[in-house]
Amino acid sequence: MKFSDVFKKSFLQGFSTVEMSTTQILVVLALTTIIALYIFFCYRIMTRRTFYSKNFNISLVAMAILTSGIILTIQSSVVVSLGMVGALSIVRFRTAIKDPLDLIFLFWSIGVGIICGAGLVEIAILTSLLVTLVLFVLDRMPVAKAPMILVVDGESAEGVTESITKAVEQHTRYYTIKTKTVSKGKVDLVIELRVKDGEKLVDEISKLDKITNVSLLSHDGEVTF
Repeated sequence: MKFSDVFKKSFLQGFSTVEMSTTQILVVLALTTIIALYIFFCYRIMTRRTFYSKNFNISLVAMAILTSGIILTIQSSVVVSLGMVGALSIVRFRTAIKDPLDLIFLFWSIGVGIICGAGLVEIAILTSLLVTLVLFVLDRMPVAKAPMILVVDGESAEGVTESITKAVEQHTRYYTIKTKTVSKGKVDLVIELRVKDGEKLVDEISKLDKITNVSLLSHDGEVTF
């Protein structure tokens, strides 16, 4: 017997094959599906105020079930597990994740599939409950209000910019001029500010001379502290 044959025999014998009945497999897949559906509804609730992708949400359920099936198959034989590692290594995913929270749900779904496939359903349930609690608590925490954007268009005349900034100073303590554009007798100002009564500020600026357009915009982007 060659050394390579001895090595292969000892290597394969070093890994015990896990025998699972059809009932055990069905129970594991059923529990994985239940937890995956729980993730489905959590994702639907968490993304109610943002862009919701139904296809992505459905893929979370399928991802958990497929991952659980793969883990169950890997436990059956070391040869099969090595073959799957080689097959999965050539797969390339090019779909961009639009929201960082989507990445959390994707990893959550894959993690549930791995844990359930390994037969540790209790850990999958406890982990899912803890993740849900953390996500909902952090989502309800108050955050600083984002500043508003004031866009003013007017004629490029002497004293126009000073009149606008004077009106802004009377209604807010914080403001910064982001951009100022002057072209062909026109001036455009973009000002970041925090104001309580935005409607009153807009009305006051619109009554100034040489002002043609005033817009006050709010956004849900990053907060500047």
